[in-house]
Amino acid sequence: MTRANNPVAQQRLLRSELRAARERAGLTQREVALSLDWSTSKVIRIEAGASNVSTTDLQAMLKHYGVADDRIGQLVEVAKASRQRAWWDEYRGSLDQDFVTLLELEASTSLIRQFQSLLIPGLLQTEPYAREILKLYAKPDELDYKVKIRMERQQILDGEDAVKAFFIIDEAAVRRWVGGPGVVREQLEKLKELNRMPNISIQILTFDKGVHRGMRGHFEVFEFPTDEQDDVVYLEWSGGAQILQNNAAQVSNYVEIFLELETVASPPDKLDAVIDRLIEEVAPN
Repeated sequence: MTRANNPVAQQRLLRSELRAARERAGLTQREVALSLDWSTSKVIRIEAGASNVSTTDLQAMLKHYGVADDRIGQLVEVAKASRQRAWWDEYRGSLDQDFVTLLELEASTSLIRQFQSLLIPGLLQTEPYAREILKLYAKPDELDYKVKIRMERQQILDGEDAVKAFFIIDEAAVRRWVGGPGVVREQLEKLKELNRMPNISIQILTFDKGVHRGMRGHFEVFEFPTDEQDDVVYLEWSGGAQILQNNAAQVSNYVEIFLELETVASPPDKLDAVIDRLIEEVAPN
């Protein structure tokens, strides 16, 4: 299964299409529920992706919105694909919902912008680096499969439908001693390697740039393949996570901050020089 055809991406597409079709028809969720003799909560849950929609109910909704028959057929296939299992379902019972949400966002996005001030982003971590980080949070019997999940997540950066990803990392994160010098050196060399991929850009925000707007905390912005799907911001801290969506002003503010940081951070084509200097200072041979 390609990433574009994964169940999460298909569910997100279906949700956006249903909402857009209803809005084009000039109907509220309550009006749809009354017309179809459903509860309003049923319509809300279907549009929110909180419950799967049957083929019969989907066809009823789309016909009520005046959607053409051929398009209805296409969306029925999308609904069927959305009911397939995601690769992380075998671990779902042991993962908290905030992390599942992050996996769902990564699985359905087409472009990521991430600023990280504390550590190397999970999508860029080597296995030894990831293991050192996850030791802090995972129980001993959980460590192996959590490392496996982190490595599996990185598949979105490779392949024919790879995500476009832009990373800005504060110098504090790349200087942080994670594991021994061998772990640090391998991780820094990995950043150079990944930066050479055509869909990945990595910049370091060096100390000499002084104060900047990213100092309030790290964040990720997810963009999606269709215009009907609004951007989402994912914020994470020690106490949990927050998802910002359906609020254009809040989301656009984070995009603005990221674009500003891009102009301050070292350019992607200077990454090798910055990393080589850091290797000599932080993890010399």
